Amino acid sequence: MAKTKEKVLSSDVLDKQVANFSVLYMKLHHYHWYVKGENFFTLHVKFEEWYAEAGIHLDSIAERMLSIGALPTANLKEQLEIATIKEASGGESAGEMVQSLADDFDTICTELTEGITAAEDNDDQPTADLFIAIRTSLEKHRWMLGAYLAE
Repeated sequence: MAKTKEKVLSSDVLDKQVANFSVLYMKLHHYHWYVKGENFFTLHVKFEEWYAEAGIHLDSIAERMLSIGALPTANLKEQLEIATIKEASGGESAGEMVQSLADDFDTICTELTEGITAAEDNDDQPTADLFIAIRTSLEKHRWMLGAYLAE
């Protein structure tokens, strides 16, 4: 399959999110394993729910890339180089974990919005649809995190 300008654009936008969701997946595992304090039971379960969802999004984005003839980045070193969110540093309090995820969801939602526009501009409705569905879910999570943080 020949790579058109549109497919290259879509693959770059998609691959950044492959990287972001790979980092997010591991970060959520880290938080799930290491959360402590009075909100342990609530956050432990919520982080597990979200890493399961992040894994689904990661797979969907990577498979979209493959369906347009592109290859998703598939090693952690390269993913960390192109991801726009950072991995967990370790030692975060429960509140810091929640704030970090709220910031990550904001970042990813902004990038998904840009990706939706780029995909639509290039008549790539399947990528736009995929990003719209993911953004919808992350916006709900971000709202919940804001409520948790009493923002």
